[in-house]
Amino acid sequence: MESVQAIKQRFGIIGNTPSLNRAIEKAIQVAPTDISVLVTGESGVGKESIPKIIHQLSHRKHNKYIAVNCGAIPEGTIDSELFGHEKGSFTGATQTREGYFEVADGGTIFLDEVGELPLTTQVRLLRVLENGEFLKVGSSKVQKTNVRIVAATNANMFQAIGKGDFREDLYYRLSTVDIHLPPLRERQEDIHLLFRKFASDFALKYKMPTIKLSDAAVETLVGHRWAGNIRQLRNIAEQLSVLEQNRTISNETLKSYLPTSGANLPAVIKTAKAESDFSSEREILYKVLFDMKSDLNDLKKLTLELMKNGNAKDVEKNNETLIQKIYGNNDESDADYEEEPIENDEVISIPEHTLTRDDNQTPLDKYHFAEEVEEEETLSLQHKELELIKKSLERHNGKRKLAAAELGISERTLYRKIKQYDL
Repeated sequence: MESVQAIKQRFGIIGNTPSLNRAIEKAIQVAPTDISVLVTGESGVGKESIPKIIHQLSHRKHNKYIAVNCGAIPEGTIDSELFGHEKGSFTGATQTREGYFEVADGGTIFLDEVGELPLTTQVRLLRVLENGEFLKVGSSKVQKTNVRIVAATNANMFQAIGKGDFREDLYYRLSTVDIHLPPLRERQEDIHLLFRKFASDFALKYKMPTIKLSDAAVETLVGHRWAGNIRQLRNIAEQLSVLEQNRTISNETLKSYLPTSGANLPAVIKTAKAESDFSSEREILYKVLFDMKSDLNDLKKLTLELMKNGNAKDVEKNNETLIQKIYGNNDESDADYEEEPIENDEVISIPEHTLTRDDNQTPLDKYHFAEEVEEEETLSLQHKELELIKKSLERHNGKRKLAAAELGISERTLYRKIKQYDL
């Protein structure tokens, strides 16, 4: 078994942090087996090195090694890419195609960003992990494959499982061994070593002298947060190598290349608070809407009974609870209401009609029909609605707010009805 130091030299891994060494040790130990491995860590920490180590130290090293970026393949074609398809199975499938699991039979497949897989693909992958079987898209023939799966993700898998975005059984199948790579900010003793390695590589690549950092610049480099980890450090080294004429980089020069906004602030931890708050507000809104719908139906029912039954007192007695719910306490004086101005300072005039007014009657009695009403009354709801609106507006001298409150509708709705009936 090769040593950790030998593996670092062989695969170009720089650093001597204990957590990094432990990750490499675990990769060396599991390589001879066929155990599934899940590599975790932030974006840019170099997770792609671990599956290469595992493959090269395994008995599969002479077979194919295929790396698949699951997040880069469209959802509609990922099943075809991984498992293949039969000719004519979908539009554009002009010939039978082998998928990665068929091509890599006997080798290793590295599934990068495995947390991005659609749920339907996760079911197929779980079957491969359990018994090595899969189906091509458009085929009913079960095929077998013997592949070693190493997956990687920078997502919080337990959070994804909680949201239903990732299958819990698949997670435990993939993470038989979990190898975690630390972020660069937890490897401060390795930061300058990595920078010097990158600076040397770019000096050879661009055929120019190697850049060096001043002592103050080294302190700034080590103290920076490096949200993009090794990838970000490499980019900074390349920019300095190409753009700076002075090959000794001062602290001020280095700072000009580093992002300033939130560079050394604590990491932002994403939580489900915002989403849960939105969900709670949405549920409240739904409840309000349902209550409004229920109240509207009750109002329609009450109005219909009133129009059908000439005895308003009986209607009020039979619907006392409903009336209280809709109209509230109608004993309050009109002084409790604040009149809102009518547009263009106009007072709505109500033409003479056949409805009578009796101030000593209950609110529902205010809508009873006069004895002079003709025996053959119209049964049109629209006509009855118009009569009720006219009556209420007449009672309140054209004041829309009071009339709307009495009718149990909003002032805006009343105004729209006024326009509709050309009152």
